[in-house]
Amino acid sequence: MLTPAKNRICLWYNGGAEEAARFYARTFPDSSVGAVYRAPGDFPSGKQGDVLTVEFTVMGIPCLGLNGGPAFTHSEAFSFQVATTDQAETDRYWNAIVGHGGQESACGWCKDKWGLSWQITPVVLTRAIADPDPAAAKRAFDAMMEMTKIDISAIEAALRG
Repeated sequence: MLTPAKNRICLWYNGGAEEAARFYARTFPDSSVGAVYRAPGDFPSGKQGDVLTVEFTVMGIPCLGLNGGPAFTHSEAFSFQVATTDQAETDRYWNAIVGHGGQESACGWCKDKWGLSWQITPVVLTRAIADPDPAAAKRAFDAMMEMTKIDISAIEAALRG
């Protein structure tokens, strides 16, 4: 057994931890699935031999998926924010999450099929809303507020005025 990361994110799932980890590993760079641990006995949301926890990495961030059952669900209070470099990368991640049973939300946010929130955020947007010209920053911000998936060309157009 490898020594676990000193600090990692523990994500609670209702039985889908391994499937989620494998999806993230297929979808995002610098992501992988490590050890899968099975329950040594029955537990409130499962039986002996069921997957209990899964060690995985998402874009370099160590995580532990826990199949804890339906008692707790994900909320927007926690999300992964993915900085993208262009529209193709933005579209690829957005479409992977939404197209794999997820759902769209506002301003570049979406949820995967397990209810975990993701912000697919082009670097262009981050820079635009921090523009030193307050009017330009507001135009970009206002444009973003009308979007689900971020449209980089629309952000750039709003920035220019």
